[in-house]
Amino acid sequence: MRHVDFAPLYRSTVGFDRLFSMLDTLSQPDNGQTYPPYNIERTGENAYRITMAVAGFDESELSIESRENTLTVKGEKAEKEEGPSETLYRGIAGRAFERRFQLAEHVEVKGASLKNGLLHIDLVRVIPEAMKPRKIAIATAAGNANEKQIEASAA
Repeated sequence: MRHVDFAPLYRSTVGFDRLFSMLDTLSQPDNGQTYPPYNIERTGENAYRITMAVAGFDESELSIESRENTLTVKGEKAEKEEGPSETLYRGIAGRAFERRFQLAEHVEVKGASLKNGLLHIDLVRVIPEAMKPRKIAIATAAGNANEKQIEASAA
């Protein structure tokens, strides 16, 4: 994949540097990382869910961290003491992993649960009051008590 040079855009824009660095990061290959498999689904107008297949991992071996619009999920198996049995074939992957997801502005982690080997992470977009539509009163020229209300449409 070819590299895109954002330098000309830096000269003519202000405040978009984070967006350009995110696009640059997303354009880089993730080294073919496919473990663990995951789904991203929209569960509502402002709700999302990430589901990761983490068979064999316990809650204590998983960590979820959200920082600066990046969600990081890590899994690290605890060292297991060798018992009297010996493993002849290991088909269930138990290797350590770290998976990162870029979150949009105002998307927050609502909660996480582990059930039947699937880690569910619920996300919600919280729209700040300043960005929500608001009603603006229109005063008439005569100063009538009959003021009209108009609702600003959401963009």
